[in-house]
Amino acid sequence: MAQTFDVVVIGGGPGGYIAAIRAAQLGFTTACIDDWKSKSGGPAPGGTCTNVGCIPSKALLQSSENFDHAGHSFADHGIKINGLSLDLEKMLQRKDTVVKQNNDGILYLFKKNKVAFFHGRGSFVAGNDAGYEIAVSEPANATIIGKNVIVATGSSARPLPAAPFDEQRIMSNDGALSIAAVPKRLGVIGAGVIGLEMGSVWRRLGADVTILEALPEFLGAIDQQIAKEAAKAFTKQGLKIQLGVKISAVKADKKGVVVSYANANAEAQTLAVDALIVSIGRLPNTSGLNGEAIGLKLDQRGFVVVDDECRTSLPNVWAVGDVVRGPMLAHKAEEEGVAVAERIAGQHGHVNFNTIPWVIYTSPEIAWVGQNEQQLKSAGRAYKAGTFPFMANGRARALGDTTGMVKFLADAKTDEILGVHIVGPLASELIAEAVVAMEFRASSEDIARICHAHPSLSEATKEAALAVDKRALNF
Repeated sequence: MAQTFDVVVIGGGPGGYIAAIRAAQLGFTTACIDDWKSKSGGPAPGGTCTNVGCIPSKALLQSSENFDHAGHSFADHGIKINGLSLDLEKMLQRKDTVVKQNNDGILYLFKKNKVAFFHGRGSFVAGNDAGYEIAVSEPANATIIGKNVIVATGSSARPLPAAPFDEQRIMSNDGALSIAAVPKRLGVIGAGVIGLEMGSVWRRLGADVTILEALPEFLGAIDQQIAKEAAKAFTKQGLKIQLGVKISAVKADKKGVVVSYANANAEAQTLAVDALIVSIGRLPNTSGLNGEAIGLKLDQRGFVVVDDECRTSLPNVWAVGDVVRGPMLAHKAEEEGVAVAERIAGQHGHVNFNTIPWVIYTSPEIAWVGQNEQQLKSAGRAYKAGTFPFMANGRARALGDTTGMVKFLADAKTDEILGVHIVGPLASELIAEAVVAMEFRASSEDIARICHAHPSLSEATKEAALAVDKRALNF
């Protein structure tokens, strides 16, 4: 007889494993199904984020930045290094160790919270009065029943038409994290988060990197003042970024990859590289879920259709994370996972899409929350802006990293903070203050009046808030 659980979560990525833990905390008997495998074939929960996304990319970004500093900026600190060399195998091993630590940490959390873990691929079989029957493929080979089901199957990289991933010459984020030797020439299609981060890693390690982007503007979705500042920094570092390109063909052989395209002036061009990273978006993982067996509704793009509270078209079936509408961000998935578990318990789970932070972990880092200037102008909303450069920040000077700025946007009448945009050192950490402030509907004056430690990078946040009222003290 199939084992019955109050909550069954399909998918063990950030949305899935967090939903399972929260459901267990609320007193539900809970199971989580996930099919990620480690190199040894064992379970590797954590989804794309832990295995081939957020975690390994940050490990490589940190390692490659250390290598770059050792070769170019340590001398400014009086640190001399002779015979600097790269042990790429060791660097990749460290990345794999970091991933495994996170995998093992999730398995420990399941055990601690009494979440039953099933290693395999979950798919719907049928729905009945007792709940939803779910089959778990090898190696678990089990069938379980969930009174409530949370679909958290994530997403996968979108390939170029007629140029599938082989993860050797034409790579997704997966292959880009495991290149065995630094390519002399590396191409990247897509100047989004993945493209910029992976391009930065391999440029620091010695590759000649060219990024091709279809959109006419660099990082068109973010505040353009911030985007332009970032573009200057990346160009100075050596990243070659071409905008407004149209790819016509991609051909790979044993020697490398040739990309044929038209540039922004509609001139025919070719780019010959040793390897190509394709980062043109992601697709929801609904294939193999067998949602048709229970009548689960998908949209034309394959996303699970949900309402504002992540309810699907079926009673007691929910969906969170990359497999539903909204930004494909790990922390967004986590918040939805917690909210759904609490809604199942009759509580009022909360996710505010307006205060979800975004981060690009390049150097300089880029982070933002809320609306940008383009959006405010388009909406006809009156606003005030204040900026403060890191070159005027004492801690940034001491760090030796003064690139970028903090930018505040506030309502012209009420002074409520509408958006905060940062490009510069540790922007990923600094943005948290802005998120908290916006959740409490703070004004720029509120931040301006708060004492910030000196010397600290966070003083740039305070100064940008002061600049909204044109009274910055240090610039």
